[in-house]
Amino acid sequence: MDVSLDAVTDFSPSEAPFLPHEAPLKMEPQNLQQQPDRHGRPFRILDTTPKLLWLRRLFVFGTAILLTGFGVYKINQVFNSLGVSTLGVIVLVLFAILGFWIALSFTSSLGGFVSLICRGGLGLGIQRTGALPQLKARTAVLMPTYNEDPTRVLAGLKAIYDSILATGQIDAFDFFILSDTTNPDVWLQEERAFLAFRQATGDHQRIFYRRRHQNTDRKAGNLHDWVVRFGGSYQQMLTLDADSVMDGSLIVRVVSAMENHDGVGLIQTLPVIVGGRTLFARMQQFAGRVYGPLIAHGIAWWHGSEGNYWGHNAVIRTRAFAEQAGLPHLKGRPPFGGHILSHDFVEAALMRRGGWAIHMVPGLFGSYEESPPSLTDVAIRDRRWCQGNLQHAKILGTKGLHWVSRTHMLTGIGSYVMSPLWLLFLLFGILISLQSHFYHPEYFGTKPTLYPHWPRVDPVQAKFVFIGTMGILLAPKGLAFIAMLFDRAALRGSGGVIKLFMSIILETLIGGLIAPIAMLIQTSGVISILLGRDSGWNAQNREDGRVSLREVARGYWVYTVFGVLLAAAAWSVSQALFLWMTPVLLGLVLAIPLAALTASRDVGLGLRKAGLLLIEEETAPPPILRLAAENDRLRTEAMHAPHQPPEEAFALLRTDRTLLDAHLGALPPARKPGSAIDANLLVGLVKLKEASSLKTALSKLNRQEKAAVLGSAEGVALLENLPE
Repeated sequence: MDVSLDAVTDFSPSEAPFLPHEAPLKMEPQNLQQQPDRHGRPFRILDTTPKLLWLRRLFVFGTAILLTGFGVYKINQVFNSLGVSTLGVIVLVLFAILGFWIALSFTSSLGGFVSLICRGGLGLGIQRTGALPQLKARTAVLMPTYNEDPTRVLAGLKAIYDSILATGQIDAFDFFILSDTTNPDVWLQEERAFLAFRQATGDHQRIFYRRRHQNTDRKAGNLHDWVVRFGGSYQQMLTLDADSVMDGSLIVRVVSAMENHDGVGLIQTLPVIVGGRTLFARMQQFAGRVYGPLIAHGIAWWHGSEGNYWGHNAVIRTRAFAEQAGLPHLKGRPPFGGHILSHDFVEAALMRRGGWAIHMVPGLFGSYEESPPSLTDVAIRDRRWCQGNLQHAKILGTKGLHWVSRTHMLTGIGSYVMSPLWLLFLLFGILISLQSHFYHPEYFGTKPTLYPHWPRVDPVQAKFVFIGTMGILLAPKGLAFIAMLFDRAALRGSGGVIKLFMSIILETLIGGLIAPIAMLIQTSGVISILLGRDSGWNAQNREDGRVSLREVARGYWVYTVFGVLLAAAAWSVSQALFLWMTPVLLGLVLAIPLAALTASRDVGLGLRKAGLLLIEEETAPPPILRLAAENDRLRTEAMHAPHQPPEEAFALLRTDRTLLDAHLGALPPARKPGSAIDANLLVGLVKLKEASSLKTALSKLNRQEKAAVLGSAEGVALLENLPE
């Protein structure tokens, strides 16, 4: 589908202020039990597949299997004195699974190291520098939002707009704010911010806003709704998240690569975490910036044209998405049934199944996102991600999936299942030590022998296994440090060699203490999902959000208690076991102060002043981040302006005639006879009619009813006429 830039955008009468004419594109749910219709595209051979890709995959998986086999052989020698026992077999199986997980990450990072040193990570004809290519078709920039601070969201979107404008190719792009917001007050603030965005740019023909009144299927449904209504006008769509910022030149280069390769369905960029203020967020952004490129280069190195999709900061061919990525509802009830939560992995897998290439280009910088500010906020987000990834177990059997796509899903499942497996490995290790403590070996068997059967537990062998495992686990950090030495700008931005090394040590130590807490958090999440508890859908906290020590203690005391009990159990077995487990025990016992410390903005600021945990993007911000920071500064000043209108939705409409007229013009058509009845609207209208004042109406309406009447011309008319 070639969409000309000469196409003129105009407006439908009923939605003139907010949306362009609709250009429907069919998008049907895929049948996972049948082979897809690939419309003549080859499945096994793609033009954009790197040469000798099979050899890279053989190296990654073959080496990981060999390392795992060697580790299993050595760990079996450690437990050889006990003979074949149930506990020994269980520990051996757990070690094999966990060892392969670690080994695969290590071998993938080796590929990433080679790619980084050789300045790879591009492909598809993309160049890091030089003149920008000229775009030929239209691309929609999609910013989904759900109960987020709209001025904050649009500060980032305006930075993207201004950056694309600076490339001279703004005519190739339209911008859509796709709201799934359920809070009526936030909804009206979104409309006000949208109108301010248009006014600030002076561009009324390429900036649009749409709010769904029924947010079916969450973010996946939000994008589906846009595709079936407007997708026919755009060859590509650039999907963002509410905290996304992307450089205009990066966008132009990636979009051009899509235009020049008809068989490519999706190109994923590497989002770098920025904007961290708390210690936890700064650790996340440091790890993402230093280790992230190594990891991303590694997976891109062996994924090839069977890449993955992370849900945002990616360019997607609209026709390919509509044709292959329609998500069915899974059989059964949540948490495993219903709509698909972690939709991005599945959409990429279905597009690849349909014959479209999926690529990642980690070699281009200019794609950014933010991190949750605390361990608590990550735990809330992870609970939803955990459910979505475990849900992929029902999709693994989909007919026609490429084996690498199945590997993506297994990796997603494994990223959460490994936590309870680590916990089991830890507990069974204690049991084996306990067994060894009370086990009295037979030095002479039933048969006559000249020499006794001495037990063959070798503490030196156990030490070597531990050191080898930790070496493989930490090797990617060492490789990332070496790779940074070859990038002068990044090295200088991180404070130089010594400060970078100190930052890696600091991040590793604190991260190591947090790891057992995260292990228990993820384990409890897996257990709750297996017990049938749904995660729900909460807005992501993106502010610092100071939390009192009492609140932290209430949320983390259970991990401290578990740590104390585990320490007592280890000590009762032997002092050696207790000392061996000290890193795990220390993190759990210190769970409360660790959670409080890492959520502190003051500690994060102090480390920044000390030159630790620095990244290039904060010491020498690129133009796109400077634009976003300036927009955010203006937003903050506006929020504290003395004449700022009230934030409550009814009051906003009553005090801002421009907003009221725009809001009325964007309302959906009135209900037709025979269509579904909205109970919230009916009840809300009755309450408005019976209310004697605006204050009374606000006290009577719940949030759903308030949103329903705001979505009705009759409801808006009623609230207009209410006295204060």
